[in-house]
Amino acid sequence: MKTCRDISCKECSVRYSSIFCNSDSSDISLIEAAKSYRLYKKGEILFTEGTPARALLCIRTGKIKISQGGAYGREHIMALAAQGDVLGYRAILDDGIYSSTAIALEDSQVCFIPATVFSDLLKQNNGLALKISILLAAELKEANSKLIATAQQPVKERIAQSLLFMVKYYGFEPDGATINMVITREELANMAGTTRETATRMLYAMRDSGILGLPGKKITVRDIRLLEGLSHAEG
Repeated sequence: MKTCRDISCKECSVRYSSIFCNSDSSDISLIEAAKSYRLYKKGEILFTEGTPARALLCIRTGKIKISQGGAYGREHIMALAAQGDVLGYRAILDDGIYSSTAIALEDSQVCFIPATVFSDLLKQNNGLALKISILLAAELKEANSKLIATAQQPVKERIAQSLLFMVKYYGFEPDGATINMVITREELANMAGTTRETATRMLYAMRDSGILGLPGKKITVRDIRLLEGLSHAEG
């Protein structure tokens, strides 16, 4: 991880796709004066579950996974994040402790806004507070959906939903078919709530059905309609 201060909030294009898109110049100046900017290599940890939440993280570039530890040390991937997303707001608003661990899935550029500064901005800016409320509501809805899916849906359906979730967040590479994210079979299994062996078996079954391609470590979607249909299959 490296630290520098060479990116201006006023000039950052990502600002306009983040929760700060409507913030006025005084708020942006406050953030600019307080923030730090860091570069993370793939696999580096941004913050760790159980540690104090000292900052709000704004992702400028890159891909991040948010996970929690489970039984027998197994990782459970709770969410994915990308450019323009913010992390750590729930911990700051709750008990000041990160409830998950954030790890870079690729080289990423991240800005850190001190928790005290973020809290002050929320008190002064009703629009920003509303955006955070919307994020919290969406987070709760997603968590409930995952809970139901894990309890009731077949593994193949959960794998299909996880792949579509990756497409939603990260899109495709220029070929329009390869998911723009390299993920291990273990990570995919942790997203879908299954074992690596089962996830691998499901991927090969989808490949043999003409839904996916599996070139190297990447995944291509050959038929998005079949994949979407599989994600809603029953039994």
